[in-house]
Amino acid sequence: MKLAEKEKAYILLEDGLLLEGTAIGKKGTQGGEICFNTGMTGYQEIYTDPSYYGQIIVNTTSHIGNYGALDEEKESSTPKISGLVVNDYAEVYSRKTATQSLQEFLEENGVVGIADIDTRMLVRHIRSKGAMNAIISSELERDALQKELEKVPSMEGLELSSKVATQETYFIGEEDAENRVAVLDLGIKQSILKNLVSRGVCCKVFPAKTKFEEMKKWNPDGYFISNGPGDPAVMDYAVETVKGILEENKPLFGICLGHQILARACDISTYKMHHGHRGLNHPIKNLGTGMSEITSQNHGFVVSAEEIEKSDKVEVTHIHLNDDTIAGLSVKGKPAFSVQYHPEASPGPHDSRYLFDQFVKLINSSK
Repeated sequence: MKLAEKEKAYILLEDGLLLEGTAIGKKGTQGGEICFNTGMTGYQEIYTDPSYYGQIIVNTTSHIGNYGALDEEKESSTPKISGLVVNDYAEVYSRKTATQSLQEFLEENGVVGIADIDTRMLVRHIRSKGAMNAIISSELERDALQKELEKVPSMEGLELSSKVATQETYFIGEEDAENRVAVLDLGIKQSILKNLVSRGVCCKVFPAKTKFEEMKKWNPDGYFISNGPGDPAVMDYAVETVKGILEENKPLFGICLGHQILARACDISTYKMHHGHRGLNHPIKNLGTGMSEITSQNHGFVVSAEEIEKSDKVEVTHIHLNDDTIAGLSVKGKPAFSVQYHPEASPGPHDSRYLFDQFVKLINSSK
């Protein structure tokens, strides 16, 4: 499909808001939870991040597609988003290193989208009403959208990690590397693995539902619990694995969903946020150093600050400066810590990559 044809598309939100625009990507119908990302760059990294599985992404940056698509910038093998909403969509790209246009990339991977939408208005709507289900269609008339929207499951109570994680164990990094880290893949981004490998780590990546005993057989020096999609409240299988790791008392680092699972393993509950944190410009304060970091974030769930205050198992290490939500914690008496944001931050910013160094240092000091 060429955009010059200007085929129309619709997006219908759960609260009844209906918008008409131009069809982009593959012609079809897709539903999911609608949310927005405030990043100025990195649209391809966003679309291929497994944490976005089951979600329709609204890009707040008005001009999308202008630098095309490139295999090296994918965070997983294919886009994981359920749909895409943009304002000004560029079919022509300027970057010489790009291998294809964004339109070709979306069509090739079956992503349905809509352009020529007032995304500023739509984002204000989501901020006011909260994240909710929506449906995009370039094939159905507006009267048929409601029936399809009713089939879209709620994100709350949804287990999705096992759908996007690896189904087989695999290795990445040098076999004779100084440190060995067992990675529990809940929907990991490739940039995370690259950051570990660049620090002299050999990673063995395990499927989401791997039990602790299986990971332990490899005799790793440390454990990593990855980011991923879905509701942590229904992921008891991962909680049990992390409890086993804590009992072994080896270094553990968790990111995003991994942070939430670590909290649950310490009897701290999680809850769904009103509209979540998604973007490359979220301010975080490191309570240990007093320094602030501009961070990359992507999450719709968060750990309970009230329960952490009453807990004798964990302490807060980082807070989100916009709303004081918990952005990092450590386990008392254990070499285990986690953050709610993404220190690998591809395409940026890189303020928080020191956390990978902190993890490696913890491994070396624990040997």
